[in-house]
Amino acid sequence: MDNSSGVGVLDKAVLVLNALEAGPASLAQLVSATGLARPTAHRLAVALEHHRIVHRDTQGRFILGPRLAELAVAAGEDRLLAIAQPVLTQLRDLTGESAQLYRRQGDVRVCVAAAERSSGLRDTVPVGAALPMTAGSAAQILLAWEEPDRLHRGLRGAKFTAASLASVRRRNWAQSVGEREPGVGSVSAPVRGSGGRVIAAISVSGPLERLSRSPGRVHAAPVVAAAERISEAMRRGAQA
Repeated sequence: MDNSSGVGVLDKAVLVLNALEAGPASLAQLVSATGLARPTAHRLAVALEHHRIVHRDTQGRFILGPRLAELAVAAGEDRLLAIAQPVLTQLRDLTGESAQLYRRQGDVRVCVAAAERSSGLRDTVPVGAALPMTAGSAAQILLAWEEPDRLHRGLRGAKFTAASLASVRRRNWAQSVGEREPGVGSVSAPVRGSGGRVIAAISVSGPLERLSRSPGRVHAAPVVAAAERISEAMRRGAQA
């Protein structure tokens, strides 16, 4: 099938964006994924970076930029956020803890939606906050199903291990006890898109005095159920 629009430079820019959908890429990886000449791939990536459609991570690799998320929100077409927000609210009300949705963006995870506990001790993570991929249950979820090379790179400096991520994959949820912040615990589960790919992590978080030293025992079931509701809604939308 010919996917050419007849506008060569636009088609080549889309090739770059399609390549970055799979994750961060060096210039050499962009050239390999797109089949573009090295100078062309570099010129297009830098031009897209100028418009914030492409960004660089801390290792200098190209990643999808913040402008794409801004445009999706402005157009009201971000299905994941539209589906997730009422589920987050239900999860907060069920558990009594703050609930968040995270997406990975290069070397950080970004809180893209949240439902905050209204009173008492809480773990407040504002929408738009960028947190490290080296600590926390959501980071474990967003890393656990990565390709082996990306997974092992992600473990550098992490507060969790390859063995703990293997456990995450087996049970389909992760917990954190003071990894990101002392005295705070969390439980997360994977949200999956088409093909079963992990596209986000849904979490609840709060003080350990409520979540205990085994927060998964307390909240894993409702968090996993919430993740499955969002995933199923995403699958139905993709088939429509």
